[in-house]
Amino acid sequence: MQEVAFTMKLKPGVEAEYKRRHDEIWPDLSEALTEAGIRDYSIYLDRSSGTLFAVQKRVDDHRADNLPTLPIMQKWWAYMADLMDTNPDNSPVVQPLELVFHAD
Repeated sequence: MQEVAFTMKLKPGVEAEYKRRHDEIWPDLSEALTEAGIRDYSIYLDRSSGTLFAVQKRVDDHRADNLPTLPIMQKWWAYMADLMDTNPDNSPVVQPLELVFHAD
């Protein structure tokens, strides 16, 4: 199992709407994430900065790199684009994080 962590950034004042949309995540999107090999996905919010901290656990033979090509993923990005810093294709601006410490 692989663990991947990254940050994203919310626009000011949209925290409640971001949470609401994720509370009602589309079943087709959840299925796509599972099929891509994502087994655990958490997103945390630092309210003081609007920074989202995400952690995904992926099976070793995951296909998460293919998610951007899926219409359901592109539709979700378009749906969320008004709430987040995004790239020209509506994907969220993501900053990968480097693991510097881990303890079991």
